[in-house]
Amino acid sequence: MFIHFFYTLREYGLNVSLDEWLCLMDALDRGLAGNSLREFYYLCRNVLVKRESDYDKFDMAFAVFFQSIQSVDEIPEELWDWLNQGELERELEDMPEWAKEFDFDTLQKMFRERLEEQKEKHDGGNYWVGTGGTSPFGHGGYNPAGIRVGGAGRHRSAVQIAEDRNFRDFRQDNELDTRQFQMAFRKLRQFSTRVDTAKTELDIDETIDATCENAGLLRLVYEKPRKNTVKLLLMMDAGGSMYQHSELCSRLFQALHDSTHLKDLKIYYFHNCVYDYLYTDPSCANGRWIETEWVLRNLDSDYKVILVGDAAMSSYELLSRGGNLDWYVYNKEPGIDWLKKLERHYKNIVWLNPIKKERWGYAWGSRTIALVREVFPMYELTLDGLDAAIQKLLSR
Repeated sequence: MFIHFFYTLREYGLNVSLDEWLCLMDALDRGLAGNSLREFYYLCRNVLVKRESDYDKFDMAFAVFFQSIQSVDEIPEELWDWLNQGELERELEDMPEWAKEFDFDTLQKMFRERLEEQKEKHDGGNYWVGTGGTSPFGHGGYNPAGIRVGGAGRHRSAVQIAEDRNFRDFRQDNELDTRQFQMAFRKLRQFSTRVDTAKTELDIDETIDATCENAGLLRLVYEKPRKNTVKLLLMMDAGGSMYQHSELCSRLFQALHDSTHLKDLKIYYFHNCVYDYLYTDPSCANGRWIETEWVLRNLDSDYKVILVGDAAMSSYELLSRGGNLDWYVYNKEPGIDWLKKLERHYKNIVWLNPIKKERWGYAWGSRTIALVREVFPMYELTLDGLDAAIQKLLSR
């Protein structure tokens, strides 16, 4: 009977396997969910969700399938203020039979009627929106079919628990903070062969093997250390439409600037597109630059290259001679040609875009975004996007 729920979970991006689904069916057959929708919610989440970053996807799918996402925009502000003051202890009153049914449509209809009728706050009872008591609307009381409004749930019995989306910050496609950037960039490591020096690095695998062969008596095995050989060239779009993404880009810059695992790191800036010059600071001021040709001559093709920008600009900025917005820096070659030079020179190069991927096709500058994507692999600047970009950089 839940087969449509299975497809809803898949639709929201949860990779639910057939084995996991059959495990859930077996758990239901054994009565592990009881007769509670709340217990069914937790049982499904425990069986079907593999990692915390998927909790939010599960909540969204659960809420949609069980029709538990409803708007509360019409709740008066003063009612919210009162409901959030705190929980009030009230004796439970006899619960009406209609309140024991899990009928979402009926609950929502009654909830709207109460909001129209109620003119003041109410504590206890089984009818009004309030605190305590057994009314299905409010908080601090008890009702197995209730809609919690304000405050914190005391019995966690509200059927709309999934719509709280308490795990949205765990999502892999959220924008990154500095620590997440640092953790992601740690994957950008490729080690050289053993350097010609003393054996000072503990080889754990060989130590285990040697200890086993030595009848369990510890035998330490050391190896020559290795060094990270990754050289990274970071080029960031600064100014203009990138101002709205400046905080995110600043976190990326800080994470890389504090990195200690790179053999070499070069950071340059451009405005909208790369032309004859790359700037040495984000102000992109005249004279604070180096020639792009110098970079191509002196930073060899072993550098991994990350370009960061929204790729959104007027078409002439990308396709025309003289498209550079800086009046004093005329570009004889179109920006697209400079991008192609970078792509030809560097074997591993990607573009990170802070604009959400689903908007690339219709956001302002969608045409230039599409043209840049034809030159570079482009990824959204989220944790998933950065992971995919790093895997691309490390591919041979």
